[in-house]
Amino acid sequence: MDIALVQLSSPDNENQTQRIERTEKLLREQAGADLIVLPELWSAGYCHFTQYEDLAETLEGPTVTMCSAVAKDLGTFVHVGSIIERTEDGALHNTSVLINHEGKIAHKYSKLHVFGYQSLEADLLTPGTSLPVADTPFGKTAGITCYDLRFPGLWSELSLRGAEIVIVPAAWPATRREHWRLLTSARAVEHQVFVIACNASGTQEGVELGGASRVVDPAGRLLAEADAGEEVIRVSIDPGIVQTTRREFPVIADRLPDYSGLTH
Repeated sequence: MDIALVQLSSPDNENQTQRIERTEKLLREQAGADLIVLPELWSAGYCHFTQYEDLAETLEGPTVTMCSAVAKDLGTFVHVGSIIERTEDGALHNTSVLINHEGKIAHKYSKLHVFGYQSLEADLLTPGTSLPVADTPFGKTAGITCYDLRFPGLWSELSLRGAEIVIVPAAWPATRREHWRLLTSARAVEHQVFVIACNASGTQEGVELGGASRVVDPAGRLLAEADAGEEVIRVSIDPGIVQTTRREFPVIADRLPDYSGLTH
């Protein structure tokens, strides 16, 4: 399975339309990849909080539409990263989308842990209410977003639901880059999954984002990592390693199903 991580910047002087057009060219250069992954809220720019209302879109909007066309034309899966999704009730969500090789949505997830520390995301966006795991040609695949990395209970639930590959789009800041590296590696080891983590780069509204997009295997081995700037990295993985790892070192099988009944 060949993966391309497209580590994008979303500069303040570039509008959404320009960014989508620029990104489409980058995506079309990744012919031959089985999966292409983008960062969190790249088309809007995560830190452009005052523009969220104007940049919100539906699943039929310009970002998903462009990625669907690329996926169909190249015959590949494209993880859109995430968009500011406006739902029928008017609420805004940080929603990630995985598109299959036919250009159809294979997985959709709205971020559960919206971020409030030095961020307006928690004020502006509504958390999601579901945690799906999709069957794909590569195995059972799920997606979480950025801040969700910090919540191990969420990951435990994903592995209980059978996830073998977890895609993590993010807009993680450079000031906490080492947390990003630590947590992506730890979650892969804890739950014996592939972690495919695509972070944003560059500066938005004075905030430097961390880059360092990376792929970690179920044994915690780092297979690839980007630098801090905008770049594309390619890496090949064997999804079958997940089940091999779980058989050889049965952490998932040995985990107790419930700890709530333990005495104090």
